[in-house]
Order: sequence, then structure tokens, then C-alpha cells
Amino acid sequence: MADQAVLQSSQRRKAVFASTVGTTIEWYDFFLYGTAAALVFPQLFFPGENEFTGILLAFGTQFVGFAARPIGAAIFGHYGDRIGRKSTLIVTLLLMGIGTALIGVLPTYAAIGVTAPILLTVLRIAQGVAVGGEWGGSVLLAMEWGSVKRRGFMASWPQMGVPLGLLLSTAVVIVTSAATGPAFLTWGWRIPFLVSLVLVAVGLYVRLRVLESPEFAAVRERQEVVRNPFAQAFRGQWREILTAAFVRMSEQAPFYLFITFVLTYGTRALDLPRGQILNATLVASAVGLISVPLFGFLSDLIGRRLMYGIGIVCTALFAFPYFGLLNTGTAGFVLLAIVVSLVFHDMQYGPQAALIAESFGANIRYSGAGIGYQLASVIAGGPAPLIAAAILGSTGRSTWISWYIVGTCVVSMIALLLMPKAPQTVEKSVEAAARQAGVGQMRREVGT
Repeated sequence: MADQAVLQSSQRRKAVFASTVGTTIEWYDFFLYGTAAALVFPQLFFPGENEFTGILLAFGTQFVGFAARPIGAAIFGHYGDRIGRKSTLIVTLLLMGIGTALIGVLPTYAAIGVTAPILLTVLRIAQGVAVGGEWGGSVLLAMEWGSVKRRGFMASWPQMGVPLGLLLSTAVVIVTSAATGPAFLTWGWRIPFLVSLVLVAVGLYVRLRVLESPEFAAVRERQEVVRNPFAQAFRGQWREILTAAFVRMSEQAPFYLFITFVLTYGTRALDLPRGQILNATLVASAVGLISVPLFGFLSDLIGRRLMYGIGIVCTALFAFPYFGLLNTGTAGFVLLAIVVSLVFHDMQYGPQAALIAESFGANIRYSGAGIGYQLASVIAGGPAPLIAAAILGSTGRSTWISWYIVGTCVVSMIALLLMPKAPQTVEKSVEAAARQAGVGQMRREVGT
């Protein structure tokens, strides 16, 4: 029994580490595109347009990645519920890494004309499909290895891939930009995309060493694998899927204003140095390494809905002060605006994975939670920078962007109130079966 406890503890740590590392790499790649879309893609892939049109077109290619995320959730959710979390996550990591590296060697408009933005869009779609399949598997691998009482905390660790990925991508862009100087706009921007190949190799090594989630192993042993989990999730729990999507409005839309659109707003509308905004984002990402798991942990103590609701209210209240601080142009106030905005985001993001995932049974959880989560990318995350850029272009002011943030918070609060109560996530008998299945896996692994 002592040996089994040691093995379980070891596998739990491996599962959390593998999920967090893999998700970090996926989000590094995804955020890197957003940074490039704000800083270099308008000039390199959409020349000849006026500045505002080039920005909209660049953010448009970014949006197709968001639109592809539900497709990835449907495809990989199916296989994740059919063959397992681990195998599916290896494929998503490879797809993301290869797609990102290819962007790094893509010829620009000056070299191949209109083919360049078309190929950029195709590779962005590949990124979207990959990250759409990544979230469900990484969260479930960590959450299903943990205990029921600590699900908020366990599921928050893969969520740390967001601040880690943002931190890493921003840091690499800062270092590369400083090292290459004026050449950053010609060839230096390619380096961060090519670094992805090294990161993927690390991620694969880590993920190949972890065992399958014990809850899915139990589903397989009880022969409860569903033939078409995606269809069954939609037929049986469509309300959970829709409320999961809309409850993310206040987290998803403001987040991409806070980390992507702010680069355009700060450098072009406020004439702030690019490095100042990137450095502030770097600090905010570092804070997220503490705040994301902290709020996941707190959700286990006070309840996920309460923790999430506090985050919604704080985000709404900060919508106008956020731009007020940015508009001062003072370095300290700009830093404060960006850091506080992401802390309020983390109040929702920390407990969000468990809030959504525990609404579904283990045999359709990858599909149901994944599609609900990723639908928000189409209705919230993807359009947000486009909407904000259009508002800024037509009004020249941030006022209506703040109202847009408030509106997303109202929608999320309504969805949170309408979200069906999660069932008792895992009954004791099912939890015991999952634990026993995990022990069986470990015994086979060590040959005992």
C-alpha cells in the first residue's frame, strides 16, 4: 500500500507537470502569433494598405485561429474520449509545434505576393485546431489524477500555461527584438517562431512519461467508452455547453484586449515605446504564476461560482480605470493597469477549468468541456481585438471599448447564474474505481 501511494503521488506530479509544460508550449506558440500580428505582420504580410486596414487584416488572420479552436475541440475531444487523454495530447503538441515553426520560415508578401497571407492564414488555422484540442486533455489529465476535494487547484495548474506561455513568448520577443534591432522587422521576428521546435521536443519528452488519467482508465475498464462522445455531449448537455461558452465572455474578450490589443493601442494611439508595454506584460505574466493557482485553490474553499463571480465584477469595475491609467502614458500607471487587469482575469481563469469540466461525466468530458470552452474563442476572444480596433478607428477614443468590456461581464454573469448545478462530480464508488484503475496502470508499468 505504501508503494502504491508513492507511485500514485509520483504519477500525480508527473501528470500536473506534463500538462503544465505542454500547455505552456501550446500557448507560447499561440500568443507569439498575437504579438507578431500587433507588431510586424501588418507591414510584412499586408503592405500597401493604410495603417489601420493593415492592423485589421492582421487581427483578422489572428481571428481565424480562434474560429478553428472549436473544430480542434470537436476532433480531439472525440479521440480523447475514445482512445485517451495522453495520446491525443501528443498529437496536439506536434501539430502546434510544426505549424508555428513553419510560420517562422514563411516568405513575406514582398517575396511571393498574396500567397504569403493565405499561407499565414492556413498555418494560423492549424494553430487554432491544435490549441482547441489541447485544453481539454491537459486540464483533464491533471484534474483526473487529483482528488475530488482539490479539483479547482489541480485543474488550475494547466491553466498556468497561459501566463507561462505569455511570459515566455513576450520574453523571447523582447530579447530577440533587442538583439536584432532594426533587423527584427526583416528577419529577427522569425527566431521566436523557430524556437518552438526546441520547446516541442521538451514537451514530448515530458508527456511520453506520464500514464493515462485514472478516471478514463476506469471508464475503459468498465467498457463505458462512448461511440460518439461529441454528439452525446450535445444531445444530453447542450445547456452546460452553451453556458460554459458564454460564462467565458468576461474572461476571454477582455484578456485579448489586455495582452494583444494593448500593444496596438499603446504604440499607435498613445505613442508609448513597444518595450515598455512588453515589459509590463512580462511582469503581469509573472504575477499570474501565483494568482492562477491561488484562485483555483480558493475556489476549492469558497466555491467555484462565488470565486468566478467575484472576478466578473472586478473586471467590469476596472474597465474604465484600465484605460484611464493607460492614457496617462506614465510608466508606473501603465504597469499598474496591465498587472491589475490580468489579476482580475486570473480570478476567473484559475477556477474556470474545474467549473466547466466537472459538469460532464468522464466518458464525454473531453468533448463536452472542450467544445463549451472553445466556443468562447469564436464569440469572445477572436473578435475582441477586431472590435476594439474598429471602435478606436471610428471614435478615436477608448470609452466605448470600456463599455464593450462591461457588456461582456454582464453576459458572463447571466450565464453563470443560468449554468446548471454540477452533479456530485465523482461518487465514492466511482472515485474508488478510478483509483484502482490508476493502481492497475502503475503495476503494469513497473511490471509488478
